[in-house]
Amino acid sequence: MSALLVVHIVVCILLIIIVLLQASSGMDLGSAFGSSGTSDSFFGSKGTSGFFVKVTSVLAAVFMVISLFMSYNLSKGKKSVVEGMKTPVKSSQQQPVIPTLPTKK
Repeated sequence: MSALLVVHIVVCILLIIIVLLQASSGMDLGSAFGSSGTSDSFFGSKGTSGFFVKVTSVLAAVFMVISLFMSYNLSKGKKSVVEGMKTPVKSSQQQPVIPTLPTKK
């Protein structure tokens, strides 16, 4: 389960990076880095929109599948979140009495 958690965290980080690299509708990746027209030579004539949309879709699907799988496996044996918590031990000492402030007459 810990290996799956590591994969889940890596997918989360990659998803964040890919979403942040996506430019708004009027810009492409080349203009985000200060040059214009360079995205045609690196990512084809469509620019980066098709590539980033596909990668975002795949990473989002993997994220959802891993989340559902981990949720199902973790909830299989437990009925409650607080079921495994230890109860505090009551001490035999009396609690100190809190003095009250004198009232004005």
